[in-house]
Order: sequence, then C-alpha cells, then structure tokens
Amino acid sequence: MDMFWHDDCLEHDAGEGLWELPGSWPWLDVAEPHPENAARLRTFRHALTHGPVASHLKWHEGRHASVDELLRVHSASYLDSLRVSTRVALEVNTVVGPETWRAACAAAGTSLAALESGASLAYALVRPPGHHAQPGMADGYCFVNNAALVAETARRQGMRVAVLDWDVHHGNGTQEVFYDRPDVLTISLHMRHGSWGTNHPQTGAPSEVGADGRNVNIELSLGAGDTAYLRAFDEIAFPLLREFAPDLLVCASGFDGSAFDPNGRHNLTGTGYREIGRRVASFGTRVVLTQEGGYLRGYSALCLHSLVEGLLRLPEPLLEDPLAYVPDDSQLVDADFERVRAALKPFWPGVL
Repeated sequence: MDMFWHDDCLEHDAGEGLWELPGSWPWLDVAEPHPENAARLRTFRHALTHGPVASHLKWHEGRHASVDELLRVHSASYLDSLRVSTRVALEVNTVVGPETWRAACAAAGTSLAALESGASLAYALVRPPGHHAQPGMADGYCFVNNAALVAETARRQGMRVAVLDWDVHHGNGTQEVFYDRPDVLTISLHMRHGSWGTNHPQTGAPSEVGADGRNVNIELSLGAGDTAYLRAFDEIAFPLLREFAPDLLVCASGFDGSAFDPNGRHNLTGTGYREIGRRVASFGTRVVLTQEGGYLRGYSALCLHSLVEGLLRLPEPLLEDPLAYVPDDSQLVDADFERVRAALKPFWPGVL
C-alpha cells in the first residue's frame, strides 16, 4: 500500500485555548492545545511506521499544490484570506496562522501526488484536514478541501469519480463543491448534528440530495457503532457505488467516529474501522484516501492502523484493541436508513 507524506503538513499551528476555542480563559489553569495539532499527525505516522503493519507500506514524499490547482475547488479571494501574518480565527474554532498556507498547500499537493502516482490504493496522511472547507469559506479546522480537489482533478482528467466520507461530521464542504454536479457521487456517513452556523449552513440531512440524487447523506443517530456503520455501507453506500460504477473512489477518512473521540458521539472501534477498510478494498476500484479527523491521538492512531489492515485485506488482525468496551447499540438504525431511502428512492429506483 502506498502512503504519501510531507513534513510541511506539521507546520500549521492553531495555538491554545479552551479545547478548540482560541483565546485566553482566565478561569482555566492551563491552556489546552487546539485538537487539530501536529502531534496527532505525528502519532498517526508513528503507529504505521512502528506498528506491525509497517512492512506492508511504502512511503512517498508529497509536494505542494499550486494556486492554479487550488482554484479548481476554491475562489481566489478565499485563498488570499488564508495568507496571514498573525494567528487569527476565521470562524469560531478554525484558526489560521502564518504557517497555515504552507501546510495547507502541502496537504493539498500531497493528496494530488497520491492521485498522480497511479497507485491502486494510495493514502495521503495529511493535515490540516479538508472536508469542511467550502469554495469560499473555512470551516471545522479545514482550509483546503483535499478530497474534493482530488475528485475534481480526476473528473477533469475524464474519470468517473465518487467520494465516500466516514468522518463523524458531515462532509459539508465536499457537498458544496459538487452539489450541482450529477457526474460526481458524494456519500457522507455522519452523526446527526445539523447546521452549526453561518460557516456551516448545510444540515447533512438526507433531504439534501443534490443534482439527480447524487449527494447522499447517511445521517446516523448518536451512539451509532460498528454495526450501524457496516450496515450503512452494506445496505446503502456500496449498493449506490456499484450502481454508479466510478473509476476512482476518493475516501475522506476520519477517526472521530471512534468510541473515545472528544469531537464525536459515535462508538466505532478498531474492529469497525478494519471492516470499513475491507469493504473499501473489496469494492475493486482504484482508491485515494485523504486524512480527516480523529482527535484522541492514541486511539485514533490505533483505528488508522486497523483501517490500513482492512485496506490490505490481511487475514487476521495485527494490532489488538485494548480499549474497546462500549456496547454497540444499533436500535435506531432502521429509522435512520428509512429517512435516507425515502429521500433517494426517486433518483435510484431499484437500488435501495
């Protein structure tokens, strides 16, 4: 499996504050580092280079994206706003600093390098994450939409492209980029959180179907775990993907759906992510993955390792999950899926 990395992705620094909120909090004894920090990506890479899966991976140097490449999915005025001399919050929890532009270009270019490699299975281990970044707006720690950039670049090269996003939060930026395009299928599995302000007006509800039903939101009730996610893949996501028959599957890969993540309310385990990886690999289409969320560093790194094991379709787990214990309660799944089916059936007759 081909892994893509660039050291400049570590340069972005969102500073300290109250978890994701910047600033000074006089009642807080010790300020906390912003959850989207360089240590999380270093931890992810360390797990893959020192864990038992290491011998199965081949690492490649990424590159920086050019402005012309970024303009494929973002406006020029928005990109200009990312070049700052002092650290500032573009919205409530998304902080841009003097180092951010270089890091965002490295993340975007490294994602494009994964596409350009021609590898059948390529993973861009990058930050800042991207799936919340809209054409003209930063959101949710994201500045450049790496997954959308890969998808749009491939589309312009004549490929039929689908995007599959399992970050615990709605991939609203990717939805916004492709919402009016019937030639790109976007599927997001996420917790039900709705709109969270002017920077994130999309709700993530199943009713946001896009052009010809090509925007699919599989909104899952809080507490959804391995069973709910795997059913969502088996009963909705992959039947639609098989019908759409893409040449390239772009995966926005987040681990904030884990049982221990402070930014999510779902209960996925390492086992669940391993099975997600198996399903993606078994689909049989070329795959490029871009790194999204996952904020409890150690457990997210374990989940990444498990996902990679699944992507490699290894016969037995290599790394034990020492923490998973949260009960997997999927009693609300049927009602969740019925909302999705009701919204999409007019566009996908005979599939759902």
